[in-house]
Amino acid sequence: MHFTLNTLLGSALLALRVAAVPFPVPAPAPLAPAPVSDLETRADTASLVSAAQMSSYKPFTQFARAAYCDGTGTWSCGAACRANPTFQPTLTGGDGNAVQFYYVGYWPDQNAVIVSYQGTDPTQLLADLTDLDFFQQPFDSSLFPGVPSSVQVHGGFADQHAKAAAVILKETKRLISAKGATTVITVGHSLGGALAEIAALHMTLNLPSSIHVKSVTYGTPRVGNPAYASFFDGKVADFVRINHDHDPIPIVPGRGLGFQHVHGEIHILDSNGQAYACSPDDNASSDACTISTVPNIFVSNILDHLGPYGGIYLGTIAC
Repeated sequence: MHFTLNTLLGSALLALRVAAVPFPVPAPAPLAPAPVSDLETRADTASLVSAAQMSSYKPFTQFARAAYCDGTGTWSCGAACRANPTFQPTLTGGDGNAVQFYYVGYWPDQNAVIVSYQGTDPTQLLADLTDLDFFQQPFDSSLFPGVPSSVQVHGGFADQHAKAAAVILKETKRLISAKGATTVITVGHSLGGALAEIAALHMTLNLPSSIHVKSVTYGTPRVGNPAYASFFDGKVADFVRINHDHDPIPIVPGRGLGFQHVHGEIHILDSNGQAYACSPDDNASSDACTISTVPNIFVSNILDHLGPYGGIYLGTIAC
């Protein structure tokens, strides 16, 4: 089912105001991006990403886009499916409400298993409640063996991931055995990005070390506390989270609530058409990185959550 843009944006903005800003704050003036020449000299904080590298992410953007669309079970979901024509779906699930839609399959182009999660549809009440449940909790040790108790994550995200974790892991293992896949790639946008991030850690902890785990996410909210970010960074090296301009989703839940992003930020700026790789986690020192560009939701633009990401929009309206 497709929904109007006004409904989508209105519901999302309401959720953001509850989750991101527990108390009203005055709106500072938007920060202008620093000159490109200055940014290029600070490789430890923000460095230019080449057009070729950004183009290399497009197949993953299309996999994330497809999760919003009907027809993933037969790979007949329109332009998003046609963009990756060799992909072979083997499992779909979820209802878009109590359980986010997801699909799993084999991608021969990279001899990889793809796991893709649908993002938030704010018109679905239970999905909204998942986003607003920002209290932290430890991981389920049966799903995440060996994770220290100090690692705390967003309760709604963890609970949502757990609902399909076992069946997705089982199908992933089956495809690795049947196809000889050497890589597992998790992708998603918005809430789907948070689930893909958690899934990347889950796969890393439950698959043989010979399997390369990679994850590419878009407009992803913060998932856990600083201990989680540190633990994730040490386990999942091949991780990229791409943000677009003044998107407010990546700044929620707030750092004041005890959340911190993991590594891997790439921030696309509309002001100069460039993308910047930002480090370390939650970099606030460079004007090119998200939390300097979007210090609070009052200087954000919810439309930027939809993209474009390398010319590709994400969400139900992009199907």
